[in-house]
Amino acid sequence: MSDVVPAAYPDSSTPPGTEVDEVVRDPTPVVAPVPRRRGWRRARRIAAGAFCLVVAYLLATLWIVHSTANTDQARPVDAIVVLGAAQYDGRPSPQLAARLDHVVELWDQGLAPLVVTTGGNRPGDRFTEAEASANYLQARGVPAEAIVQVGGSTSYDSLREARDVLQERGLQRVLLVSDPYHALRIRLVSQELGLTAYVSPTRASLVTGSAAFWHEVKEAGGVAVGRIIGFDRLLQLTG
Repeated sequence: MSDVVPAAYPDSSTPPGTEVDEVVRDPTPVVAPVPRRRGWRRARRIAAGAFCLVVAYLLATLWIVHSTANTDQARPVDAIVVLGAAQYDGRPSPQLAARLDHVVELWDQGLAPLVVTTGGNRPGDRFTEAEASANYLQARGVPAEAIVQVGGSTSYDSLREARDVLQERGLQRVLLVSDPYHALRIRLVSQELGLTAYVSPTRASLVTGSAAFWHEVKEAGGVAVGRIIGFDRLLQLTG
């Protein structure tokens, strides 16, 4: 009996009757969904970056406030402008007196032919801050004819009134006197009003130590906003 060799399967190596599972491919590409958390992370990164920029801006402004507080730009000018402070029935408060004593020093150096005293009064007061300041200066040798008084319930208002008086006389260069922490803001306000302004803060200020630091922090906040929106606009918003 001869051996029988099965015929080869021409099209497949799988014997007949064997079931073959077919793989069905979906032609549509599968796209993985973007997690919602990714969007929140991006928003947090943007918010964190903006926060860091704001903090850096405030810290830089605080440093400029502090640096200006320790700067004396005394030089020949058209007028010395002293910012007002509290007065008690015509007698300057110790804070205002310290500013005025510094004005006397500057006057004695011959730095300006004119002094502008500023500041209004409160209801019931007999004297304005400007008037009390003028009387104080006259008692210390500044001639009455060299003193001009202007009002103003805020530093901005006082500087605006001073600007108007000086421009009528064709004057523009001013030396500003106030407490050290106040120096940068009044210089920027004066520049916004069109004056050429320098600062010479009093070195006998009663505001020192931690009190001076917190005043500088407050000033930095006001200056930071005022430099963006303008100090006139800031005054309108804050009253």
